[in-house]
Amino acid sequence: TGAILAVTGSAVGLANFLRFPGQAAQFGGGAFMIAYFISLLLLALPIAWAEWTMGRMGGQRGFSSCPGILNSVCKHPSVKYLGILGVLIPLTIYMFYSYVESWCLGYAVNFATNNIHFSTIDESSAFWVKFIGAGQDGSAIGFGVKEVGIYLGIATLINFTLIYRGISKGIEAFVRYAVPTLILIAIVVLIRVLTLGAPDASKPEQNITNGLGFMWNPTKTYFEEWNKKEEKWERVIEVMGAVSLAEYGKKVTENPQTYQIKRITIVEQLRSPKLWLAAAGQVFFSLSVGLGIIITYASYMKKNDDVVLSSLCAVSANEFTEIGLGGLIGIPAAFAFLGAAGIVGQTTFGLGFKALPMVFSSMEFGNVFGCLFFFLLFLAAVNGSISCLQPSIAFFEETLNIGRKSSVALVGMISTLGVGFVLYFSKDAMALESLNFWAGTFLVFVIATIQIIIFSWVIGIEEGFKEAHRGASIKIPAIFRFITKYVCPIFLLAIFSLWILCDVAGIGGQGIDSHIVDLIGSVDKKPNIVAWASIAMIVMIFIFMSLIVSRAVSYKKTKKEQE
Repeated sequence: TGAILAVTGSAVGLANFLRFPGQAAQFGGGAFMIAYFISLLLLALPIAWAEWTMGRMGGQRGFSSCPGILNSVCKHPSVKYLGILGVLIPLTIYMFYSYVESWCLGYAVNFATNNIHFSTIDESSAFWVKFIGAGQDGSAIGFGVKEVGIYLGIATLINFTLIYRGISKGIEAFVRYAVPTLILIAIVVLIRVLTLGAPDASKPEQNITNGLGFMWNPTKTYFEEWNKKEEKWERVIEVMGAVSLAEYGKKVTENPQTYQIKRITIVEQLRSPKLWLAAAGQVFFSLSVGLGIIITYASYMKKNDDVVLSSLCAVSANEFTEIGLGGLIGIPAAFAFLGAAGIVGQTTFGLGFKALPMVFSSMEFGNVFGCLFFFLLFLAAVNGSISCLQPSIAFFEETLNIGRKSSVALVGMISTLGVGFVLYFSKDAMALESLNFWAGTFLVFVIATIQIIIFSWVIGIEEGFKEAHRGASIKIPAIFRFITKYVCPIFLLAIFSLWILCDVAGIGGQGIDSHIVDLIGSVDKKPNIVAWASIAMIVMIFIFMSLIVSRAVSYKKTKKEQE
């Protein structure tokens, strides 16, 4: 139960309530959901089962960190260095995740103290930019009620107090109460959102029902206008609801040369590589798959503890929270107040920290619901933060043969430097965005691919499934042997190849990814030094951990025993 709660706590976080609604809104709702569920079945579930199984195997051999576990199940000496990614990724994620965690606490306090009243998206955006210091580097360092500094200090104190208390007294004790509380608060906010109707009587089409349609409808319907200058049709607005469709249809009938109704089928939407990249990336980040967290928590399980059902329980709890709560709160509420155009233009954090605060400001008892919602996000963020710290603490305990107190202190020093880096280089949230992409997306794909190949091809699919089913209450369907061994690795490599072709090489007409442009520059943009510094920090931490791994006595002893 403790392991299930710990993994559920690591998975149930800001990705459920911020990242998922933003991604679903940007990539077409229904089409995104299909790609999302396919990625869940073909990627996330097999890798989760593999991580739980390998984690328990490594734990029985005395190891709790990704390098030690992979070193114990694979004979090749270089695999322990690849396993460092399972420590580096969550530690790097913590450096910016705790920063966002402090935003949540700050917004909750400001709603509670009646400091947030927005009537336009510009007002909401201005508050957010000033609060996080996005206007200028160094401007985030402040300790007023409307500044992020004091909340970051409180969040850090809570995180390290819980992680210092250990797995059972700290992490498990917290999530045992935090996860149910989080879900209860989310249900209260959800009920309020689903009973909003149409908040603006002058815009009856902006209602909760159409908001749900925006999220789930597989076919998208757009009202388009002919651009004479460029000689092409341009999208004006996504049409939702029968009344709006009739109104725009009348305009088309009256002037068919200027206007048209364009329907894009789900098949057309699913042809987009970026849609699949986004869906798979969301599933990975949300479920903590490939982050090195699951494999660490599973190492504390007993030999015959059920990893199959435990994994399925953690995945199911996360999906309920993400789709049934996070998605149904964020997207319909934003649609009801902002309309389709207002949602699509928002970034991932923009939807949560610019659009939704305006929603709560316009709602009856908005301060109460705003405070509840952002306190909910804070609880979710604490869950994620302490889970990101545990793999590195286990790593230093294991490789340096030191106690928890010393390990927590060492992790505290490293993470404080990283958090300070993100806090200072706050302009346009550049440090945050760079670390989020390279550690939270790119490297996650790399380590997930490594783990599934080791499980399927090094340990062997038959031996791996035999080990997974030890003590299991249910059996993994036989089809997953084929999926895990062939479909999952090929799918991962295909996604990575598509990213290279579409986002790095710019093939496909979508343009080069902004994170690549930050590094190499463009015709009107110089390479960004903060983006390069972010990668340099990741590389330096990897080198530091590699030196520790190369001298780890326990790893050398394992290799001698294998020989």
